[in-house]
Amino acid sequence: MEGRPTLIAIDHDDYHAEHVGVTKDGRQFILTTPFDSARENHPGCEFVALYVFDETGHLLEARIDSFGPRASLDHSARRSLADQRLASLGDISFERVEVVPFKVEYLGIDFGLVVREPEDEGDVWAVEMLPGNYMAFFEPWDSGEYDT
Repeated sequence: MEGRPTLIAIDHDDYHAEHVGVTKDGRQFILTTPFDSARENHPGCEFVALYVFDETGHLLEARIDSFGPRASLDHSARRSLADQRLASLGDISFERVEVVPFKVEYLGIDFGLVVREPEDEGDVWAVEMLPGNYMAFFEPWDSGEYDT
């Protein structure tokens, strides 16, 4: 599986990577708001997800909470829970993280930084933040940058 990503760098920014960083004890974290898009006969769903990693980037814990369809989303409740999740980490600094791609299932939906294998010749490896695919990573894996 030549070219398969083993470690993804994410630089802190003011957009989708606003809440990535390191705890005082060296754990890394990503706090994000993934979504499952609405489609025919499916209202979709909004989430808050906190992923905590060890110092080498391996997933230790995934805390995922559902907030229901976007049309009825309580924005203040979601923001409050996100703030609580950050506070639960103690002293933190927002900075670059380097984590191993991972996938966890919640409510029958895949969450995480999920590797997408090339489907045919000329296609490339990618890592996508799921659900929602709102952050996509490509080589070089240590660039810290993502596409939206």
